[in-house]
Amino acid sequence: MRMRFKFLGTRGTYPISKRSVKKYGGDTPCLQVRHDQERLILDAGTGILGINADRYVDLPHIHILLTHLHLDHIQGLAFFKPLFIPGKKVTIWGPAGHSETLRTRLNRYLSPPIFPVALRDIPCELTINELDNSEIQIGSFSIRSEFIIHRGPTLGYRIECGNKTLAYLPDHEPMISSPSLYDGDKWVSGFYLAQDADVLIHDTQYTEEEYATRNGFGHSSIQHTINFARRTHCKRVFMFHHDPEHNDKFLAGMLSTARDLAKEDLKVDLAKQGNSYTVDASY
Repeated sequence: MRMRFKFLGTRGTYPISKRSVKKYGGDTPCLQVRHDQERLILDAGTGILGINADRYVDLPHIHILLTHLHLDHIQGLAFFKPLFIPGKKVTIWGPAGHSETLRTRLNRYLSPPIFPVALRDIPCELTINELDNSEIQIGSFSIRSEFIIHRGPTLGYRIECGNKTLAYLPDHEPMISSPSLYDGDKWVSGFYLAQDADVLIHDTQYTEEEYATRNGFGHSSIQHTINFARRTHCKRVFMFHHDPEHNDKFLAGMLSTARDLAKEDLKVDLAKQGNSYTVDASY
């Protein structure tokens, strides 16, 4: 079976539920990646609640990879049912690079008064591992993590399985204050994570007009994403981390703009909650 991925949550900042966002989704970031019976969960926004938890009960080990600890990326974690199965092996991976440990930072969310159950009392067999510019192996998945530009310690991920590669950079501003990029590839944030990837899932929260008043926020404009995708020679890019103020019609307009910029040398799509895709090197 090929490597597949499913968008479980595509919205940034905060979840939203109304008819005008139904097409592209209102849950905050979560991505499932599969190969045969192996699974990875990337980020734990409210989209993680869309996982069929019953399918995870028989997995010997569940792995959750967090890019960073902003609330929209962890607000579903406390309600992920496998965490409350006694003895179930769950490993949470996330960013180091802070004066406090990852466990201490997660405990601020998973403890009273914010949540009634303290992290230490969660009944699964929980391991918390810190990553920096790291390489790890989880089953058939070879995973590289690197720090990227965003507020607070933030990782991007490159996932390889066989000859297929998926890059996940959901919160990213490759060049602050300008949609253009540095001339040297090594100076472009996240470049080596996305280089020659079959699929790139990339932050595209803003139009150019919006970005003009939000530069330095840690999110990308349409032009940022197209420039970054073209520079890294990825084969297909999904615009991700949709602004909660952008309805389906507005997002469709952003996609049209992106495709005009990309022309025919780059395949561009909008991340759509609930949709599954195969990572295919023939793009």
